[in-house]
Amino acid sequence: MDVYQEAVHYLESQHIPVVVETEPEVLEEDVFPEEVVTSFLSPLQAESIDFPDTPTLCSTEEMLERRLVVLKGILESEEVYLRELETLLMPMKALRASAGTSQPVLSSQQVQTVFYQVPELRDMHQSFYSGLKARLSVHSQTDPSPGENREMGDASFELTVGDLFLKMVNQIGLYGGFIENYKAAVQVVRKCTQSDPRFRTLAESMMSNNGADRARTKYTFEALLYKPLDRVTKTTLVLRDLLKTTPTEHRDYPVLQEALRLSRSFLSGVNESSQCKREVTLSHGMRRQLMRDGFVVDVSEGEGSLRHLFLYTDLLLCTRFKHATRGKQDQYRFCWYLPLAGLRLRWVAVEERSSDTHLRTLHSIRTKMYLLRQQLKQQAKGTRGTVLAARSRKKLEQMELMLFTHSPVYRLELHSPNGKSHSFLLSSLYELEEWREAIFKLTTESVETVPPDLLTLSSACVKLRMTQQPPLHSTNTVENEKSLCGTLSVAIHSAHGLQQPASVYVCVEVDGYEFYDKQAQTHSSVLSLSPHWDQELSFQVDGAQNMRLLCVSQSDGQDDTVLGKASLWLESKSLSKRWKRQTLHLGQVELTLSLKYSAHPPDPPSSTAQQQPVFCVPIETVAQQEGVLVPHVVRCCAEEVERRGMDEVGIYRISGTTSDISTLKAAFNSNLREAVTRLRCAEVNAVSGVLKLYFRELPEPLIPPELFQSLARTLDIQDFNTRLVSMLSLLQSCPDANRHTFLYLMHHLQRVSEKQDTNKMSPLNLATVFGPSLLRPPKATLGQDGPAIDISQEVVVQVQVVFCYLQCNNLPEAQIALPHDTDAEDETTHM
Repeated sequence: MDVYQEAVHYLESQHIPVVVETEPEVLEEDVFPEEVVTSFLSPLQAESIDFPDTPTLCSTEEMLERRLVVLKGILESEEVYLRELETLLMPMKALRASAGTSQPVLSSQQVQTVFYQVPELRDMHQSFYSGLKARLSVHSQTDPSPGENREMGDASFELTVGDLFLKMVNQIGLYGGFIENYKAAVQVVRKCTQSDPRFRTLAESMMSNNGADRARTKYTFEALLYKPLDRVTKTTLVLRDLLKTTPTEHRDYPVLQEALRLSRSFLSGVNESSQCKREVTLSHGMRRQLMRDGFVVDVSEGEGSLRHLFLYTDLLLCTRFKHATRGKQDQYRFCWYLPLAGLRLRWVAVEERSSDTHLRTLHSIRTKMYLLRQQLKQQAKGTRGTVLAARSRKKLEQMELMLFTHSPVYRLELHSPNGKSHSFLLSSLYELEEWREAIFKLTTESVETVPPDLLTLSSACVKLRMTQQPPLHSTNTVENEKSLCGTLSVAIHSAHGLQQPASVYVCVEVDGYEFYDKQAQTHSSVLSLSPHWDQELSFQVDGAQNMRLLCVSQSDGQDDTVLGKASLWLESKSLSKRWKRQTLHLGQVELTLSLKYSAHPPDPPSSTAQQQPVFCVPIETVAQQEGVLVPHVVRCCAEEVERRGMDEVGIYRISGTTSDISTLKAAFNSNLREAVTRLRCAEVNAVSGVLKLYFRELPEPLIPPELFQSLARTLDIQDFNTRLVSMLSLLQSCPDANRHTFLYLMHHLQRVSEKQDTNKMSPLNLATVFGPSLLRPPKATLGQDGPAIDISQEVVVQVQVVFCYLQCNNLPEAQIALPHDTDAEDETTHM
């Protein structure tokens, strides 16, 4: 029996009717089960919660007509809300007066707690209501009658209300104080309702007139206290409704945009800081609290589908959104739920994401999004592009939503003790880790599992969702001039602070439009307490404002573990074409990196971010591509040999399997991260074989051919120290990448030779292996003069030159990477 059937049987056992195969009736959230709580719904709210939120294409005249309907609906709902606030405030004076008597109903402090900020909220909304009513009244007097033939738009365009909304939103901070005090106010009301019959009579019979029909509605005190919470969550929705029906050329449009931005910003802070408004009272009497919600791609039923996930204190609820028809309330349909008690978590990277078909699909979507983005920029410059811009934005949101469901690369698996398992996907490792942390924290606590009233809980999600929308960048109506557009380069240097040696990689994510890959990872380091990479990651960005970094430990045979994470705000004014070094604290891990940024118009997205090959390519080219002085293939192979091959007899002399070497070579030519992952588990002789093959296949030897004769002559110098001075002087004339790579290799081979008693590889043996690959004479050309060197003499020179360098005790240290700290001082950023 699946989860849905179990849920149906449970609901039926609780005498809750369930209609199978048809849409269930919407159950209003039962915030206070003992009382009937009447709440309002703005006229267009049923159309305002949808994903993606797209404007309806219509003429300017139709938009203005709808705008007027929206404004009248807002006015009506404000009138209802003001009556509710007045009803709430009605007993305040009497309770305050009784506080000074010998038998007070509430103390002065309790009165202040219960009514905190309510009078101020009433005054704010009264001012807004009066202003809006006056302007609509003036508009109705100037509006042409049906018999008049008057150009549409004169009166409607003259009706401006944006300043009223902006003034109200600028005072919305009053709700912050109310929300912080709400829990304390409810506690006072509940306590006094139980202990004082006088207050109980008052709290359970508060009456309010319903306007012209003089009907009276009965409220509880607690239900009225909930009204401001219910109201503030709808502010953003109301503004979105109004903005969607306001033409872009209308004077109100930019003002309403700013009001919407401020409202969203306030509610975003409320979502994080306040939990009291997220509570749902179930029929069992327990208080269940929403801890986190967001959008994921659910793969529990095979094909990935966009779902809204809600994490409560005791369960994880997966729902799908159903947009209601006009006049009805939006709904959430139950998909599945898992109790948190005993829940096991595991996250993995999705391997099948790199298939050619998948990459072609992503490229097609991104190309269309890029073209639509360019169209929107052009249409924004014109004054008559309202309809075209709306159509382009709708298509862009549809494409981005499609990309959201196709691009996830991480899977979070959930396994319940009762045998039920579910999985969902995300494209951000940072977001996945936040989900994992939130779930893990709750599962480690003592969680009491109570079977949920699924219909009521799913219906409650409409309110709990508030302004949360799928994370679509194209829904941002305001362009931020401070956002990055161009090329952002991130050089990951090293990390410190690990508690134990680990093989670690760094994952970097950026935001903005999804035309390009928004995530990149370094290769994994060798087992170390202080891993280092000196690896450059490059991002094409459009609209980027935030960068996220994660430090991840990779263990053989075990799941990857996130050691720490941080988020960095990107400011174009603080970035430049020069590298800027920073140190970030990712939990206990201290990560050193450098950033540089080059602003330019966005380039069209490329089909795939193909890595340039490294084998059979000049070393200067590889070093330049990677932004280093010693290619990663050299460093990674040498580090791996030093990790587990130093005691291997005949290391570098005994060759690995040809097929293994070929596989590693192909991996280094296509994907550095994958190559290093394969390197960690490959036979160590195959690793040493890859390093030898790299130098052997260089188009030109590591030591330039023109130095061959000069180095050969130094071998005739009898004094060894004088010979070394001459050889080191000749080495200085090599190109930077050649010189530093050669020095890096020599130091590595010296460390190998230090274990010659075990591995049987003396400096002479190592020189014999590497000499012919590192040093070769110039190729003979037609008409070339000069003494010819036979093959036996050539080999002697190659071996002896390398042997001399290996015997040098004061060999200069190699510089592995280009300097990235061109600014005068480093910055340390604590995250």
